[in-house]
Amino acid sequence: MSRPRPGRDDSPDRLYTLTGGRSRSGSDVFDLVTLIVSECDPVPGMQSEHAAILRMCQYPTAVVEIAAELGLPVSIVRILLADLLGTGRISARHPRSTYLLPDPDILEQVLVGLRNL
Repeated sequence: MSRPRPGRDDSPDRLYTLTGGRSRSGSDVFDLVTLIVSECDPVPGMQSEHAAILRMCQYPTAVVEIAAELGLPVSIVRILLADLLGTGRISARHPRSTYLLPDPDILEQVLVGLRNL
């Protein structure tokens, strides 16, 4: 039987404490692929999970990656991120699509050309 990793306790009491009893972030800013970037370094006395997020997000990091690294449910991570966003310690951005959909007229012309072959 495997032993739980230190600090990776998902007991309801711990999760309640981490979020101050909140069950929702109050924000729809964060989906699984939202990229988080630290805007500052951790400060003494900061909640350890907040500090870990700031250290982890020196480069853009997806919400799902943060949750996996912290070993916490995504719902809890969203609440922690909302705290950090509210104090300006992080910024959040959605990844851009690397492609643009072609113009429908061009697609129609291609379809006509293929039919004529």
